[in-house]
Amino acid sequence: MAERVLPQHLGIIMDGNGRWAKKRGLPRSAGHAAGAAVFKNITRYCSKIGIKYLTVYAFSTENWRRPQDEVLTLIKLFKQYLNDALTNFLGENVRVCFLGDTSVFDPQLRQLIAETEEVSSKKTGMVLNVALNYGGRAEIVRAARFLAQEVKDGKLNPQDIDENSFSARMYTAGQPDPDLIIRPSGEKRLSNFLLWQSAYAEYIAMDVLWPDFRPEHLEQALDAYAKRNRRFGGI
Repeated sequence: MAERVLPQHLGIIMDGNGRWAKKRGLPRSAGHAAGAAVFKNITRYCSKIGIKYLTVYAFSTENWRRPQDEVLTLIKLFKQYLNDALTNFLGENVRVCFLGDTSVFDPQLRQLIAETEEVSSKKTGMVLNVALNYGGRAEIVRAARFLAQEVKDGKLNPQDIDENSFSARMYTAGQPDPDLIIRPSGEKRLSNFLLWQSAYAEYIAMDVLWPDFRPEHLEQALDAYAKRNRRFGGI
């Protein structure tokens, strides 16, 4: 029997925390706490089964529009996760990277982000990308600004700008593009997630809220992915 083909790079839009809490008469913060626990469980599972790159959408550039108490809850959870990672999770062979403009966060969170990246930098296993204050359009604009500055400085000719030039200036530079993006919660949109990188990614929406997402749901998506015929624009 042929071995199942796994995506080399998996993206997950962790969605549905608020709705999960509302269905149970709980504050949205309870949904985010439940979702954070699932995130740790799924990350370990992905590492165990051989996923090489996992990118999770944790906080978008648009999430600042949410009520302030919810934003503060999310930031508190990020700090708790990173503190936990520095004491427990980094025992796993997982390298942690952060995608997005993290300069806007408070000094404590920025320090935790820097420490987590530094301490895990020599890990040789799965790469975990955590998208924080991330937006796909903002990432493309950022890359364009880098290229424009290099042209202005005489380091690059405009005619030499191509897709590889852009890819090399994305947060995910040096990583393969995602093969599969999963969105729990039933929503069927990318919501500004990895817009450049996901040009040929397979997409699977699942009718399960993120706090209820389990390894068996991931396995269902991976089985469906393995049956897809990826043509990349060809026949």
